[in-house]
Parts: sequence; C-alpha cells; structure tokens
Amino acid sequence: MSLNGTMMQYFEWNLPADSGLWKSLKADATKLKNLGITALWLPPAYKGANGVFDVGYGVYDLYDLGEFDQKGSVPTKYGTKAEYVAAIKALHAKGINVYADVVFNHKMGADEVEEVTAEEFNANSRNQMIGDSKTIGAWTKFTFPGRKGKYSKFTWNWNHFDGIDWDQDRAKQAIFAFSGKGWDDEVDEELGNYDYLMGADVDFDNQEVREELTAWGKWYTKTCNLDGYRLDAVKHINKYFFRDWMKSMKEASERELFAVGEYWHWDVNVLQDYIRATDGEVSLFDVPLHFNFHNCSKAHGDYDLTKILDGSLTQANPLKSVTFVDNHDSQPGQSLESWVEDWFKPMAYALILLRRDGYPCVFYGDYRGIPSSKIKSKKKELDKLIKLRASHAYGEQHDYFDDPNCIGWTREGDEEHPDSGLAVVISDGTGGTKHMYIGKQFAGCHFSDAMGNAKYNIKIDEWGYGDFYVNRDAVSVWVRKENK
Repeated sequence: MSLNGTMMQYFEWNLPADSGLWKSLKADATKLKNLGITALWLPPAYKGANGVFDVGYGVYDLYDLGEFDQKGSVPTKYGTKAEYVAAIKALHAKGINVYADVVFNHKMGADEVEEVTAEEFNANSRNQMIGDSKTIGAWTKFTFPGRKGKYSKFTWNWNHFDGIDWDQDRAKQAIFAFSGKGWDDEVDEELGNYDYLMGADVDFDNQEVREELTAWGKWYTKTCNLDGYRLDAVKHINKYFFRDWMKSMKEASERELFAVGEYWHWDVNVLQDYIRATDGEVSLFDVPLHFNFHNCSKAHGDYDLTKILDGSLTQANPLKSVTFVDNHDSQPGQSLESWVEDWFKPMAYALILLRRDGYPCVFYGDYRGIPSSKIKSKKKELDKLIKLRASHAYGEQHDYFDDPNCIGWTREGDEEHPDSGLAVVISDGTGGTKHMYIGKQFAGCHFSDAMGNAKYNIKIDEWGYGDFYVNRDAVSVWVRKENK
C-alpha cells in the first residue's frame, strides 16, 4: 500500500555543537517510520569553515564528511562520516529516503591568501563598479592539507571564483569582482545581479569547476547512497547548471533522484521560470505560500482565508511544489526571519499535510522546539496531523473556501487505504460550521474531531453531507469515529 510522501527537515539552526545528530537520527529511525515520515532532508554533512561549530553553509571541504582533522576537529557539528553513513543505512532499512543538503554557491575558510586584481562593486547595485582596479589579498586558495588529496586531488584557486567580500591586504570588507570575470548570468535579478551572496563566490562559467562539482556529486551520491538533494541558494547560481548536474547524477546512479531548490522569492512567476529553465529537474520550496502563512499569523483574524493559497507554487504547479511552514532560514534570529506565529502553526500544517497538492516538509524546529528562542515543541499536534496524512488524506478533494475567517475541505478516501477520508475546518476568528460533502459511502456514519478541539460528534446525512464545525482560532480534522 502506497503512502503519502512526507518530508522532515531534520535540523534547526541552533542545534548544540556536540556532534551528536547522526547518532540521534539513527536511534530515531523506527519512530520516524511509525510516525509516517517517508523522507528526511539532512543538514550539510561536510566540513565547514568553523569546524564543529559550523551549521554547514560556510562550506570548506565537500569531501570531508567528518573524516579528517580539519578546521579544528574530525567530526562536523553533526558527527563523523561513519555515523552519517550508519544513520542513512538505518533510515533506508525503514524505507525512509534521504535528501542531502548541497551547498555550491560559495566556499569559506581558505587555506592561503592569493594576490588578485579586482574591482569593488556597489553592494546594493551589483552592476555598478566603484573606483579602479587594484590588487587585493583574497582568501581563495583551498588545498585541504588535512585530507592530503584523498578522494580528489583538485585544489581551488582564484580562477575558480568570481569574487569575494574581503581584502586581506587592507582589512576591508566590500564586494570585489575579480578582473577579467563578470558575475554569472541567469541568476536572480535582485540588486541588479544576485550572483554574489557570501564568501568566495564560485564561478560556474569555469569548466574545471563544473567538472569537479559533477565528479563530487557522483562520489557523494554513491558513497552515501543518497535518494536526492536539497539545493541551497539556487537563485544565486546559473539556473542551467543544476539542470545539467541533475541529469548527470541520474545517469551515473541509473535511478530516479529527487531535488528541491531553495529559491527565496515571493513571486511565483519567478519560481515557475526557474522550474522551466531546469527542465523540471528541480522542484522548489513554496516560499510564496510560506509568506501567506506568515502574513495570516501576523494579522490575527484580519486576513482573508479564502486567499490563503493565492499566488502559491502549490496552486500554480503542485507537482513541483514542496510546501513548508517554517525552516532554518525563517526561524527567529536568521537573516530571512519570517516566523509563522505559534497560534497559527496547526492550521498552516493542516493546509500542507492534509490537502492533495504539494509535497510537505515538516520543520524540526516546530516538531522538537527551539530552546534557544524559547519556542515550544508542536509535537503533540504534528504527530496527529502527520499520522492523519498517512492514514486518511486520500481520495477526491472538495474545497469550501467561501468565508474569510472559516474555510474547509474534504477528502473522500479511496479503496487502497481502509478507513481513509476526512474533513478539515480552519478558523482564524470566532469559529463556525461548514456544510460539506464527504461522500455517500459515509452516509449514517459518525465523525469526531481527531485533533480533540471539537467536543461533539456529527453524523453524515443520506446524501453524504455533514455539518462540520470548528472552534475559535483552531483546526478540526473530522474522521470516521467507528475506526479511530
């Protein structure tokens, strides 16, 4: 029997730097399987510039998965290579897919400084040069002395980058583009050209770079038996690179691989353009939907729920949409902070977990809490919703988005999933009742609220309709009572 796919992002930004995540993950494999999780997005597994304290996005050595004494430690923030591989094997034994976080846009923590001719550019208008060319001290030489050429003898120098944000000679922070190079084309148009993000900016026009990143991808996929990837900062990378890279990964592994890109943009048309440019090889996170959730939570009832899906990737291209409520970038304290307020979290998760469209991703910070920000766990509510997705959220869908403060939908269920079918009602106001069709097959059946918010049971009439209700600022998920 096939189950709805449910991804979990198995980390948040402020996890302790105790190198213990991979061991915890291995121990959690059975619980995750029983919960209904079918895939995990894991944090960057390779050595970052800050060693054991690096979340992984300050990438130093892609080939060091916690195996070499570099940047002050052998393990990464999350553990050793052996522990990582063991965790993946444990997950696969439970039928859970593993998506690895791939960070290609930049490198940090170079081993040597090189003297490079460069021009300074306006940070707010990246096509505007400031002043004349000058020689700067650039941290661009990566020799990986701790690895000593194992797995790859490739070393990086300034020719493999477009620019950097630090001149060591003058101890000056600014955006410098190396002479003779231009910022990569086919990137996001924010700030004129959003190729440069941070660190030493990788030059995707360089053939040696493309070949090395492709070789690494094949090595990584085979070594760790990966099922797919979460691609970081794709708006800053030539959009055609990942189209070709994904095709190379699939060809080498001789199987289907999944990829979801992080393109942080509110405009669904920009996301659609990227999906077309990558020939559909890359799905994208539904950032516009996340912003709808954020705005709704901030409005405290002054938001039109009938428009909660408007402008979303899920609405425009559901087969390429990965839905989420929050993640490590939107959590409090991060540069892209846009946290969905706690009161609305159950409603938002119902919208991504119990509907037909989109591939939902549950955030570790919501599931386990974020102690550093005093954010409490939503495990109780999420356990219910994730399990309901696995057991009940099947069949034809009927929408009742007809009230600005109270919306609902039903799923009729199907023969493959016994006892499936449900009705969902969401309110960000005083509550209400929705007269909704769930199917004649349920005529005479009693339904109760699996979330425990609605006190009284309801009965489905002979035509397959029920009067499903919800309390103030809540979500109720109605399932057949006889089979609870």
